[in-house]
Amino acid sequence: MKHTKTFRLISEYFQIAFGIILASIGLKAFLLPNDFLDGGVTGIALLVRSQFDINISILLVAFSIPFLILGYYTVSKRIVVKSIISIIGLALFIQFENFGTITEDKLLISIFGGLFLGAGIGIAIRNGSVLDGSEILGIYLNDRFGFSIGQIILFFNIILFSITAYVISVEVALYSILTYIVTAKVTDLTIEGFEDFIGVTIVSKKYMPIKTAIMKELGAGLTTYKGSKGFGSQGEQEDFDIIHTIINRIDIKKMHRIVDDIDRNAFIVEFDVNSVKGGVLRHYLDKKKNKKLHKLQ
Repeated sequence: MKHTKTFRLISEYFQIAFGIILASIGLKAFLLPNDFLDGGVTGIALLVRSQFDINISILLVAFSIPFLILGYYTVSKRIVVKSIISIIGLALFIQFENFGTITEDKLLISIFGGLFLGAGIGIAIRNGSVLDGSEILGIYLNDRFGFSIGQIILFFNIILFSITAYVISVEVALYSILTYIVTAKVTDLTIEGFEDFIGVTIVSKKYMPIKTAIMKELGAGLTTYKGSKGFGSQGEQEDFDIIHTIINRIDIKKMHRIVDDIDRNAFIVEFDVNSVKGGVLRHYLDKKKNKKLHKLQ
């Protein structure tokens, strides 16, 4: 058990280091040479650096300090410690690496700068660290005032890009918004994965044939639990199974078709699934091997 924890900790820091390298490539090889911005604390540091001759590494650390202090009171100390190490590591890597400018095409700079930066931030977050403190600010204001984290970060970046348009130029602000959008999307994909899963709950009197069809035709695993339908304590009641499954969003139309063929009046509830861990997520039906279901854990 001790060796497992040690290996997991080493793996986390190794992945964080890889995330730092990707983020620094996005900054040093794409954004910094062209004075393009990203959102959050990184964007503030880049904006100040574009106006004053101050080392970007120093700015990244300095502007992160207030957010790390907030993080001490809003998130776990372990995350704060990891984040301190990560931010200092990013600052040092930017300071000493010497990437040349890869392209002068502004569109490519925005896209690939955001891609590398977003991948680096996403890998760090997956391993319990942050490279940008604006997420910590969002958590703090959410706990204190009830604002959603997304709204807080959006408002924060609207102010930042408005200042950019006034201080530098509207063109740079627009390209910086594009960089931020790419960064945010790649960060989400890195954290949540490229497969987009959706949860489905099905209520139907014909639950038995629906269960069989989902497993055989869709190749999906499922869970059932007991339900009861009626009109109060004195009315007619009926027991049945409620079906719960998780499928890839690309299969949702096929699932609707399967259910409609059996019971057009089935009650179906769909909901987004951000993370799935443990258990049998999917089965794949191999028709060449006597229609056996092969499990992928």
